[in-house]
Amino acid sequence: MLYEVLHTTVPPLARAVWRPTIEGVANVPPTGPVLLASNHLSFADSVVIPIVAPRKVVFLAKAEYFTGSGVKGRLSKAWFEGLGMVPVDRTDTRAALNSLDVALEVLGRGEAFGIYPEGTRSRDGRLYRGRTGVAQLALTAGVPVVPVGLTGTEQLQPVDARWPRLAKVTVRFGEPIDFTGRFAGLAPGRARREATDEIMAAIHALTGQELAGAYNDRPVET
Repeated sequence: MLYEVLHTTVPPLARAVWRPTIEGVANVPPTGPVLLASNHLSFADSVVIPIVAPRKVVFLAKAEYFTGSGVKGRLSKAWFEGLGMVPVDRTDTRAALNSLDVALEVLGRGEAFGIYPEGTRSRDGRLYRGRTGVAQLALTAGVPVVPVGLTGTEQLQPVDARWPRLAKVTVRFGEPIDFTGRFAGLAPGRARREATDEIMAAIHALTGQELAGAYNDRPVET
């Protein structure tokens, strides 16, 4: 119910203020399980995609956003739950496996799940190599992958900025990629790598970012 309330008020308001350019919406299947795999430039990405997508998209969010105390904590929890986000404890050594389990549960319900194959935000604007979790989900659940290309969100909410700013944002949804039957007889690890590379190539075609040619490591928090 909270999602329905927020989704009828926040997207129209956000579109009126920021007027994002949205392309390829018809490429997102209106029903059924699907992965939306996007590049990652800003904290705001997980808000922008649900706002412009034609259906609910579930993203993972840090558990801290759901556990605060007082009025601020309750508002934070309501906001993230209202956007369809699910908490994950990143300090847990099993966080990666737990994330995959949550994603499979979401897909098993026939919903859309959003994922960033790079793993964390790009702090220099380049597109980093994809980690194979996205392919593992697609191949395990047998669902299509819609590549998503974001541009401008790094200006909407730059790294370490607390509040969004006015910026020109473009969201492009690419054609769905279906891996059904494509890797029969191929070693699982090789299949995951090839599928991930194909997804990242599709994202690159949508964004035109410079390729980093390496994995993006999460910055050390101090």
